[in-house]
Amino acid sequence: MSIYGRIEDDLRDALKSGDKNRVSVLRMIKSAIKNREIEKGEPPTDEDVQAVLMSFAKKANESIEQFSKAGRTDLAEKERAELAVVRQYLPEQLDEDRIREIVRETIDETGAAGVKDMGRVMKAVMAKIRGQADGRLVNNIVRKMLEA
Repeated sequence: MSIYGRIEDDLRDALKSGDKNRVSVLRMIKSAIKNREIEKGEPPTDEDVQAVLMSFAKKANESIEQFSKAGRTDLAEKERAELAVVRQYLPEQLDEDRIREIVRETIDETGAAGVKDMGRVMKAVMAKIRGQADGRLVNNIVRKMLEA
């Protein structure tokens, strides 16, 4: 079953069980996917759905960070709960050690010699890990490894 199909089924189940938070998050996701479908003029692929989910996850992480800095733990917790729903549909996230391995392999493959080759390395790494790690984390790791 496609990711979009799973989301629709889970939305139906959440409506039946009365889980308001889950219903709200799944409706937002479904709406964003529908918008992407209208933009492209064709049914969404799993890659399209994954891109929407990654966007939601990125926004939620940024919001959690901002709310935590501002001392708004109530809003940060709400975002964490929403992020937990989104993460159920994303591939399992890679840990930092595995990301470092992939970056090291990619640097060797591309022959990158320094920070000037960062764009080329980032493009290759992000293609390999597609949705399995936050781009900001990958960017920091690549930068540190190319500077060393």
